[in-house]
Amino acid sequence: MVAYQFYWYDPVKGYELIGVLPERRKKPERITQKSIMGWAEKVFANNLSAEDICFIQVTINEHGGMVFPPTPAFLSRK
Repeated sequence: MVAYQFYWYDPVKGYELIGVLPERRKKPERITQKSIMGWAEKVFANNLSAEDICFIQVTINEHGGMVFPPTPAFLSRK
């Protein structure tokens, strides 16, 4: 299952994980960076500045709940 990990940039502590939201939309054309950030702003931006929020796409194992981050580009080369 695709999900997004959202981070907030704290000037003192650096990037901090603020939450994970699963992707539930069935139509891939509706999934854009703007729509993902709009979703995050609705959920997380009450106490945080939306400009300081960023995300990465991850995969969640549906059976065990484990989160798998994306493979760094240098590891995916042949």
